[in-house]
Amino acid sequence: MIISNLAVLLAERKLKVADLVRSTGINKSTLHKLYNDESVRIDFETIDKICIALDVGVGDLLIFKKIDNNQNDNIIKIRIPVPFLMFK
Repeated sequence: MIISNLAVLLAERKLKVADLVRSTGINKSTLHKLYNDESVRIDFETIDKICIALDVGVGDLLIFKKIDNNQNDNIIKIRIPVPFLMFK
């Protein structure tokens, strides 16, 4: 699982999302999703702009967290019954 560390990076610098919007030109909703760790995907150009603006590396911005196989609470498993086929 990839986790965004943007909230921590901004807090350490006493910055707001609006400050990053002004300095990078990135859409406010894009940064808010990343700030709240709600992003599903992120463009390389966006990562590049954030890293330059905050003077950090990609590994500082995005953190990989290995998911334990026993922690499948967020995965919904659906069982679909196979229909019974009758032949004449």
